[in-house]
Amino acid sequence: MESITIDATDLLLLDALQKDASLSNQALAALAHISPPTCLRRVKRLVDGGLIEKQVAILSTDQLAPLLGHGLQAIVEITLERQGEEAQTAFELRVAADEAVQQCYRVSPGPDFVLVVHARDMPDYLALAQRLFTSDANVRNVKAFFSVKRSKFGTRVPLPAKS
Repeated sequence: MESITIDATDLLLLDALQKDASLSNQALAALAHISPPTCLRRVKRLVDGGLIEKQVAILSTDQLAPLLGHGLQAIVEITLERQGEEAQTAFELRVAADEAVQQCYRVSPGPDFVLVVHARDMPDYLALAQRLFTSDANVRNVKAFFSVKRSKFGTRVPLPAKS
């Protein structure tokens, strides 16, 4: 991937897309005060440059709960027995491949990993724990915190002020 430079217009486009990725190209162009073809080229360059990883729909857990059940959201701290690069990479690849793992972070100091996981219910969480933690001989400690209320959820990356 080649190096990419960005300017105030790119920052404006990135910020607008973080707030609402469903904006049409025409609406985005108008917001940035550029022509639609220029806007399309710029957004494609930002995607090709890796600054925009993907565009997704963020679902409302509160609206889905009556239809699918609330489920369990947990933040899980994992400490490995061996912390070498090979052991950490192996664990990371295994948990990243599991659909129940929404986020995975290597952290320091403290535990080696912090995961955000989602399970349908407690039996589903126990199956996840068995699959990802108990069956791994290199997992020394697991500490799970179950969410009782989500006070804030966001995906926006703060960007510098546009000049």
